[in-house]
Amino acid sequence: MSKPSVLFVCIHNAGRSQMAAGYLRHLGGDRIEVLSAGSAPADSINPVAVQAMAEEGIDIAAEQPKILTTDAVKASDVVVTMGCGDTCPFYPGKRYEDWVLDDPAGQGIEAVRPIRDEIRRRVEALVAELIPAG
Repeated sequence: MSKPSVLFVCIHNAGRSQMAAGYLRHLGGDRIEVLSAGSAPADSINPVAVQAMAEEGIDIAAEQPKILTTDAVKASDVVVTMGCGDTCPFYPGKRYEDWVLDDPAGQGIEAVRPIRDEIRRRVEALVAELIPAG
């Protein structure tokens, strides 16, 4: 079986989707291809998201927000949306999940930690589905 590909999408690609991508790279290693993008990418990653992930030993500081392309969606087996609403393109045959999560933009570390922890829980479940044990 080929390596599964997961695309995380949020509006600015600066917080939630970057944290999810960081966790999936960390937990899935080279067994899963990880992409992230935004419908209206910010200029840089949310520094509080970077701080929250650093507390987990995961460095996302060098990541850059990227624009969502139809090619990225077409190349992905699983598309996880996080509050991008109707701006996320839909292609039949793709597996879509919509993760309803608070936006960490403009929030302090105390507010971002629970968002980060929920993202980790969901990414762990996704890894367990995509990479069968054994």
